[in-house]
Amino acid sequence: MRMSELSATTGTPVPTLKFYLREGLLPAGERTSPNQSQYDETHVARVRLVRALLDVGGLTVAQASAVVSALDDDSVPLSTTFGIAQRAVTQPAPPATSEANGAARIAELCASRDWAVYPNNPGLTMAARVIDTYSALGVDVITEAALERYAQAADLVAAADLEAVASAHDEAQMTNVVVVGTVLGDALFAGLRRIAQEAESFRRFPLPEGTPAPGDLTDHKDC
Repeated sequence: MRMSELSATTGTPVPTLKFYLREGLLPAGERTSPNQSQYDETHVARVRLVRALLDVGGLTVAQASAVVSALDDDSVPLSTTFGIAQRAVTQPAPPATSEANGAARIAELCASRDWAVYPNNPGLTMAARVIDTYSALGVDVITEAALERYAQAADLVAAADLEAVASAHDEAQMTNVVVVGTVLGDALFAGLRRIAQEAESFRRFPLPEGTPAPGDLTDHKDC
């Protein structure tokens, strides 16, 4: 198919496709003449992936480029691909203050749960920074019990992530699931958490009598 057909198939404007090509997000097509190239279903799949990373996953072009580069490198082990995808979607945390103890608490949590991770895993600094920020705000709600429950939930989600990877048909598809799952899985879990938070709030803090329940509101639907 020509670029115009690729555009029509994916619903992506031609200028956007040319931008993807320039940025290395989309591999070049097969050159058929000095100013014409042919594209196939692999290009359709890549365009849809890139749009998902940018539009749903919220990645920058540079982050998406790092992710697709990992996909295209057959020499990168699967476990390393996880790390590349994680780092691509994770904003670096600013350095902690000297009074911060979040890093120590997260290190203790990892040890207690036998979580073996590299020291540069972005989740370590992310989690530590959250704890330190709570403390700086004087809102020390992340007790040891609360942190343990968060860890239990994280283990459940991680198990679901890896089950999805293991169910793939081959290593190429496994790599694709790793990348897509890491990026879009964050958005999925955040969405489900928002739903669960609201549902739990109604259970714990019932609405005043006479207030319409969520299912009664025209702009809500029961889950």
